[in-house]
Amino acid sequence: MRVMCTVSAWPSHYYPMVPVLWALRAAGHEVLVACPPSQAGPVSRAGLTPAPELGELAIPFLARLRNVWDAQAGTWPYDWVPPHPVTGADMSSLAEFGYADFARASRQLIAEPVARGGQAAIDLARRWRPDLILHEPLSMEGLLAARVVGVPSAVHLWGPVGTHEDDPAIRAVVEYPVGSFTPHRAGPLTLDTVTHVIDPCPAGLAPPVDATRLAVRYTPYNGPGTMPTWVLEPPERQRVTVVWGSSLTAMFGPPSLAVRLILAALADLDVEVLVGVAGQDLDGVGPTPANVRLLDGVPLHVALPGSAAVVHHGGAGCLMTSVAAGVPQLVLPTGMDQPANAARLAATGAAIRLPRAEATVQRIRDAVTSLLDVPEHRRAAQRLAARNEERPTPAGLVTDLEKLAAG
Repeated sequence: MRVMCTVSAWPSHYYPMVPVLWALRAAGHEVLVACPPSQAGPVSRAGLTPAPELGELAIPFLARLRNVWDAQAGTWPYDWVPPHPVTGADMSSLAEFGYADFARASRQLIAEPVARGGQAAIDLARRWRPDLILHEPLSMEGLLAARVVGVPSAVHLWGPVGTHEDDPAIRAVVEYPVGSFTPHRAGPLTLDTVTHVIDPCPAGLAPPVDATRLAVRYTPYNGPGTMPTWVLEPPERQRVTVVWGSSLTAMFGPPSLAVRLILAALADLDVEVLVGVAGQDLDGVGPTPANVRLLDGVPLHVALPGSAAVVHHGGAGCLMTSVAAGVPQLVLPTGMDQPANAARLAATGAAIRLPRAEATVQRIRDAVTSLLDVPEHRRAAQRLAARNEERPTPAGLVTDLEKLAAG
């Protein structure tokens, strides 16, 4: 069969789909990934075939816009002004972003790319004639194309946030401008109208879904990279891995970078520290203590084995990769879906949640010490990992997808 997939310009949101697409290829099916032009390289490096036809939805703009709205409503939890939604530059006052900026940027960065991408997905589906369309929650072009051409579809979740959420703060992450796809007369196109959901979350972490749930094991793919042989050596001291997404600085401003704070908290502990940061965030880390090793081009799933704890910002990719590895987590959620991710994981006992706005050196040190010293956290993390292993592999999911396409 032919399987078309649509993805957004946010790699960590579609990376969980990659093992499933590999499994479809290995089973002899054709796979084509419709993507924004910026993702043609990442898709190709994943060993898949891109069709760079979709619009470039400016997701950092959406996040920064939400932050400005929160600041205007008095719910922004930080003591600095959020970055300018369009440029990402520092603002001294919210007044620097006005209604005219909002109207122009919303049209250019959201409405136009979404409308263009929707039409492109339909055109591609009509020409390529897929039997099934898969998409991730930020690429609703896939659901649109499936309805227009009349083929089954399924959305692949990236973590603990589901398709039927009551909290508007979570639902806003995946909504498009109202009416973007109305001209195609495909009916309501929101996540709570999907019929099939591929859910990679183990029991105890499963998100709200009111549709046919297709279970799959979360199989980490964190992008291409190398495995240094030293990660195979047992650490001489307990190892703590620290990961901070580079996108956070762009969306929440440089003060949101918590790595320096985390390293100060770990400096007095008898631990070995691995730090995964990239891009401009490396400059913000500054000099590192002697017990710190920087990870360069090492995928997270390669670095985690041997770790006694992991500290991160609450992104679904970090969280779910750590779940699969059975490592207890300290989650410092900064915004977007991260608070929900952190709360749901903490409820399993496998993590401690410490909101970024409340994080101090002492509170981080206390939380990491608890993860290292209290065995219940590790046992809970290992239970989640075992439940993940019990789920169908991506290869095992292929049969369900074949039945969906046939039916």
